[in-house]
Amino acid sequence: MRQHIALASVCSLGVLLSGCMVGPKYVKPTVPMAPAFKEEAPESFKESGGWKPAQPGDQALRGKWWEIFGDSQLNALEEELTASNQNLKISEARFRQARAMIRFNRSAEFPTISTSPSVVSERDSPNQPYFPPQYANNGTGNFTLPFDLSYEVDLWGRVRRTVSASREEAQASAADLQTASLSLHAELAADYFELRSADAQKQLLDDTVKAYTDALTLTQNRFNNGASPKSDVAQAQTQLDGAQVEDTDVTVMRAQYEHAIATLIGKPPASFSIGFAPQTPLRLPVIPVGLPASLLERRPDISAGERRVAEANDQIGIARAAFYPTLTIGAAAGFEGTTIANVFNWPSRIWAVGPQLSQTLYDAGRRRSVSESATANYDGTVASYRQTALTAFQEVEDNLAALRILEHEAQQQQDSTASAAEALQLFTNRYRGGVDNYLQVITAQTVLLTNERNDIDIQRRRIDASVLLVKAVGGGWDTTQLPKL
Repeated sequence: MRQHIALASVCSLGVLLSGCMVGPKYVKPTVPMAPAFKEEAPESFKESGGWKPAQPGDQALRGKWWEIFGDSQLNALEEELTASNQNLKISEARFRQARAMIRFNRSAEFPTISTSPSVVSERDSPNQPYFPPQYANNGTGNFTLPFDLSYEVDLWGRVRRTVSASREEAQASAADLQTASLSLHAELAADYFELRSADAQKQLLDDTVKAYTDALTLTQNRFNNGASPKSDVAQAQTQLDGAQVEDTDVTVMRAQYEHAIATLIGKPPASFSIGFAPQTPLRLPVIPVGLPASLLERRPDISAGERRVAEANDQIGIARAAFYPTLTIGAAAGFEGTTIANVFNWPSRIWAVGPQLSQTLYDAGRRRSVSESATANYDGTVASYRQTALTAFQEVEDNLAALRILEHEAQQQQDSTASAAEALQLFTNRYRGGVDNYLQVITAQTVLLTNERNDIDIQRRRIDASVLLVKAVGGGWDTTQLPKL
């Protein structure tokens, strides 16, 4: 009876002490930030009635953010990436692995029960010494069916902090999965728009080759009629040859982007192709940005960093718990008999129960080293979290500036292209009339082609900046989507 009272007292004490947790209480680290982004949005954003610089409204990005670009083929490719990208599958598997570790660590909150039934027959040598000799026997045997129970009372929160750390790591892995998804979808969108830009460049160069071919015919006719020297024909031929080289070269870039897209959607490049479509309209969307503070809740990589800070904080508590004693409650019960017939008889029962307290008295500084290492890891994780946030702010500022400046540059480029086209027409007419030599036409042709290619390139850069801005603001994700594990 006294044993039962002592055991109940120990268990009650363990339950009371299990409410204690050593180690620092987690406080989310602060991040240096400004009240608003320095770079202004482009005028096209401000002209949109739905855009709000401080609080994005109902038009805010959602899961399938790529649909804001209004391209059905891009939408189809993005869906294929979601289903088939191998890197995304790797991140998803890592999340499932981290989630499984929660269950593994949570099992320590409950007793462990095991059994090891045995049937043993043992014969002792009659020649071994016995004291006194009459205790010599010719062998023994028994049947045993034991059940063992072991339970560590979580006095100092080590088990709870281990479970909490695994939960936070799983949430960080979930955010890593979203980061990978956002990055891969953005990479696909960028590659797709690069390919469409290459299509536009190819169409422009095809038209240019045709125009230069007509110009070569003009110079040959003038040479045949004695109105122009042979050098004009040579210059026209050189100009045509150069345009043909550029026309061929742009197909290399297009092929590489097509191969990259195939890999992203989980297909071998040999079994995938995208049709030539130079007239595909590229839509520049309005992207809600919000305030710097909101970015901390909208970027999955920032959330992953913050969750790992919380995990590192728990690791400090786990390390400090090692300085305190460990209380384990053990129990064993079962049956033991000499034959199968009497093993389950009531007198054959066996049992043992009792607490065990263990404490490390000296370890040459090992526990202190582990504690210092955990603290250093926490400090490094906090710095990494803050750096991730600062990088995110920079990415938003960079792409806001790019969109605003490129919008102005696009207008300037359009004016320059129109002037170059007018100049070429004037020089061509003067050449036909014999007023200027062909070098003036060659120069005007080169200037116009350069401006037209710049037109396409600026449009590509604006689309790329839009994709990067979507990625920089988190692609519509927020911390409410972190799993509640």
